[in-house]
Amino acid sequence: MDPLLPPPPALILPVRGFYLPGSYPIKYKIGDTVSVKVNSLTSIETEMPFGYYSLPFCRPVEGIKDSAENLGELLMGDRIENSPYSFRMFMNESDLLLCGTDPLSADDLSLLKKRIDEMYQVNLILDNLPAIRYTTKEDLVHHWTGYPIGVNLRDSYFIFNHLKFTVLVHKYEEPATVAAASATSVGDTSAFRGDRDGPGYMVVGFEVVPCSFPHDAESIKNLKPREKYPTKIQCEPTTVSMELKEKQPLVFTYEVSFVESDIRWPSRWDAYLKMEGAKVHWFSILNSLMVIAFLAGIVLVILLRTVRRDLTRYEELDKEAQAQMNEELSGWKLVVSDVFRAPSNPTLLCVMVGDGVQILGMAVVTILFAALGFMSPASRGALVTGMLFIYLVLGIAAGYAAVRLWKTIKYGDHSGWMSISWKVACFFPGLAFLILSTLNFLLWGSHSTGAIPFSLFVILLLLWFCISMPLTIVGGYFGAKAPHIEFPVRTNQIPREIPPQKYPSWLLVLGAGTLPFGTLFIELFFIMSSLWMGRVYYVFGFLFIVLLLLVVVCSEVSLVLTYMHLCVEDWKWWWKSFFSSGSVAIYIFLYSLNYLVFDLKSLSGSISATLYIGYSLFMVLAIMLATGTVGFLSSFWFVHYLFSSVKLD
Repeated sequence: MDPLLPPPPALILPVRGFYLPGSYPIKYKIGDTVSVKVNSLTSIETEMPFGYYSLPFCRPVEGIKDSAENLGELLMGDRIENSPYSFRMFMNESDLLLCGTDPLSADDLSLLKKRIDEMYQVNLILDNLPAIRYTTKEDLVHHWTGYPIGVNLRDSYFIFNHLKFTVLVHKYEEPATVAAASATSVGDTSAFRGDRDGPGYMVVGFEVVPCSFPHDAESIKNLKPREKYPTKIQCEPTTVSMELKEKQPLVFTYEVSFVESDIRWPSRWDAYLKMEGAKVHWFSILNSLMVIAFLAGIVLVILLRTVRRDLTRYEELDKEAQAQMNEELSGWKLVVSDVFRAPSNPTLLCVMVGDGVQILGMAVVTILFAALGFMSPASRGALVTGMLFIYLVLGIAAGYAAVRLWKTIKYGDHSGWMSISWKVACFFPGLAFLILSTLNFLLWGSHSTGAIPFSLFVILLLLWFCISMPLTIVGGYFGAKAPHIEFPVRTNQIPREIPPQKYPSWLLVLGAGTLPFGTLFIELFFIMSSLWMGRVYYVFGFLFIVLLLLVVVCSEVSLVLTYMHLCVEDWKWWWKSFFSSGSVAIYIFLYSLNYLVFDLKSLSGSISATLYIGYSLFMVLAIMLATGTVGFLSSFWFVHYLFSSVKLD
């Protein structure tokens, strides 16, 4: 049986398990009220959302009510509210009056003009589907979510005050009503109106065409909402005629038509999720595989030819010959008594590795669940909510990894583990809180809905102090109880002098980040477009593969550079292994600046640019900790494996 076909009545409950969390279908009967909701006004020019009712639009008679929102929606700046738009299922209606506003004041007119110049879009939602708008340019059909408030033509401002809605519906094919449904057209619903127990319909599409129509405010004085406008309204999307003027009232109208569609309910998001650039995604993966193959070849040469050959020759010698060879050692073998010497700032290293484990684990689990379909676009805010929840839970892993590394560096002494746990719980969340609080004050000052409400700030602080910190301390406790990793060789009390290098070692470390960046820069474009251009990102399967490839490349890069440093007798590999892969964050930040200059040319205002740079800093900080942790742990394993095979007295 085709999984996309509607289930028979007896199987409705079992088959419901097919639908993703938060995306169960709603069955409407003929004539049932279908309400439209409004979301925040958005613009790719400012990246600052504003409330729909911040402009002089029609308000619902029953008052403005917030819809149920999750934590992720609030953090993303969504403010979903009820609206005066309402339809009756499968009943076509035209020339309906929405409302007439009071005469525009100078402030209202100025604000409307400003929002039109900033290219703000109105976002409507029907049955959890955003309104979609189609435009044709050079024989290509483009689709957009939402519609513009108005347009500026030759310094005259026109508002879109009439909306033409098309609702695509799909019918439950129940045996008793299939014949009646097929015999009745969309335009004639009289056969269904008396049959309240007749077939149900699901909303599978929501399209809008905005128009500017010169309404007569005097003609609607005695009309109520949803009554017929006195004259026929011709919706011409290519022409505009309702100019904004001070002390002039606005009249809003709409029409709706229902079209029965072959689109199945599970496929209703396909219009929003067109797989554009699929070949580019595959190119990104192939590009990454080539980088991995190149680095893997270098690693194999190091491990199989160089290291193995040296160790085999060394182990075949008797003790006298080994003692003589010890005096003639060169390369990495000379630093055998210094390679596990404690690094500078070991506390900071342990804290950053612990936070990196937490961020990396969150990224892997979240993207895996999203790739499996558990965080669909229909569940607004589910991705951010899931990320936050997984991050909190993985505080245990962060505390465990940091404290166990601390105990290993201290040769089994776990004193101070509580301090390490506290610092892990406060380091990255504290920096994130500082960055986001600064940006939030900017949004508050602009009266944007993107600002996190004070109540949500309190909730986030409670999650941090009451869940994240205790779990991190619990993880630190288990890390303190776990056995430390014993070093295979002894460390001399007097450190060996590092010979002068021809080139600064940090130059090589910073340059190493170009290889991991090469594996993800193509996918990074799609992610940035999703974050800043209002596009829906949904190819989490590609993203999960790219993430795995990134982990492999970071491991190989760090391993190769660590071996190169040891070969030139540089035993200070701890921090260098971390930043050799973590330096990819520098190139991602530079790419973000390039994206700001060349792809977000329309971004206007210093506040918008500050928000962009602030969020980019937050993103690259998390990436640096995650990729640096991968590189460090890989190098630690490699160095431990390498010197565990050396038998020096």
